This record gives sequence, structure tokens and C-alpha cells, in this order.
Amino acid sequence: MMTFSTPAAHGSEVVPRQWMGPAGAALLTLGMHAGLFALLLGSWSPALQMPVATQVMQTQLISLPPPAPVLPEPPVAEPVVVPPPPVEVEAPPHVEQADLAFKRAEREREAEQQRQQQLERRREEQRRREEQQRRRQEQQQERERQAEQARLDAQRRQAEAAARAEAAERARQAAAAEAASRQYLPIAKKPPVYPQRALDAGLQGSCTVSYTVGVDGRVRSPEVVGDCHPLFIRPSLTAAKSFRYQPRIVDGRAVAVPDVKNTFHYRIE
Repeated sequence: MMTFSTPAAHGSEVVPRQWMGPAGAALLTLGMHAGLFALLLGSWSPALQMPVATQVMQTQLISLPPPAPVLPEPPVAEPVVVPPPPVEVEAPPHVEQADLAFKRAEREREAEQQRQQQLERRREEQRRREEQQRRRQEQQQERERQAEQARLDAQRRQAEAAARAEAAERARQAAAAEAASRQYLPIAKKPPVYPQRALDAGLQGSCTVSYTVGVDGRVRSPEVVGDCHPLFIRPSLTAAKSFRYQPRIVDGRAVAVPDVKNTFHYRIE
């Protein structure tokens, strides 16, 4: 409950009034505000006036019980709408022809794809066969190269073996020849006498004598070979006959050595 009291102008008594209910209080408040606003508008003037007694309004707040909660209305179930059955519409003839043409084009496209796949598979198989053939050829060439290299190595080894054998044979023959030559090495060799006539004439030269070394190491059948000045023949033969050799021994027996040569040099110093 709200109680309002308004002072009366010019000394009149204040008469309290009571209103029952919130609706009356709200209407009273609105009326008082409207009257106050009208009074303010009516009393306003730009000229200076005498001060007017101020009206005071007192208000008092009263706590009201909270309003009752408003319960929501239960939802109303919407009616289930059943769609009507589809209506089959017969396609016109040109639509059917277009559908058939599309299906035919689709089948042709699938057939073309299958042909392309088969062609690609055949090409892949051909490339694989060519690769295998190339690898076999390379392996065959590698085997042939290895066989040729082995043949060349065998020939080289045979040539080296033959060269070693030939060198060994030459070494053996040289050793045998050296041994044979050592078997009839000269024991004594007297130089020839320089002819006086050659000295007087100032002659110089060489004379080669060929002879046979006998089983006793003595010189047999000496003779001059090649060019020799007549003044040097006799002293050369005489000197050769005086040579003594160690006889050659073959199988434990002394043998003669034919065609032994010795060259005598005649120089005036």
C-alpha cells in the first residue's frame, strides 16, 4: 500500500488519501507527474517573477510479491504430411532417343578405353620382351668378351712361356759354348816376329790364320784366310804352330776342335 500527501497552497490543510491496489497507485503517480509538468510549463516565463513556493512530492517504495511464473504451453504436434506417390511421366520419343544415344556413346567410350588398355598392355609386353632380349645380347657379348680375353691371356702366357723356354735354351747353349770354349783355352801363345823388311818399309797390317786344335792341344794344319800381306804370312803361320791349347773333352774323351781362328796384328810403335 502506498500513501501520498500533498500540501495545499495558501495555508490549506493537507488531507491524506489512501488508495487501494497497485493500479490506483500507478494512476495517481502518472496524474501527479502530468500535473507537475503542466504546472512547470504554465509557470515558466523568461521575465523575472516573484519566487513561488516550491511543491514537494514524497514517494515511498513498497515491495510487492514476485509475479507468478508463466508456464509455457505444451508444444502442439505437427501433423505428419505423407508425400504423394511419384507420378510416372512418360518421356517423349525424342528424350528416349537422346537417352539411347547417350548410352550408346557411353558403351563406345568404354569399348575404346578397353581397346586402349589392351593396346597399352601389348606395348608394355613388347617393351619387356625387347628389354629381356637386349639383356640377353649384352650377357652374350660379355661372355664372348670374357672368352676372347681368356684366349688372349692364354696366348700371352704361352708366348711368355715360349720366350722363357727360348731364353733358357739360349742361355744353356751359351753356357755350353762357353764351357766348350773354356775346354780348349790357349795355354801358351807366342806373338809373331815382326819382319825386318816390313819394318824397313814401314808396313802395318793384320793376318788371320785358321787351324785345328788337336786332341793333344797342338795346332794342326794352319793356313791364312782373308787378306794378308805376303811379308806377314810366314811369321803368322810360325807363331800359330807354336800355340798350345787345353784339349776339348767330350764324354770323357779328348776331341779335335776344327776351324779355330786367330788374327795377328802388326803395328809399328
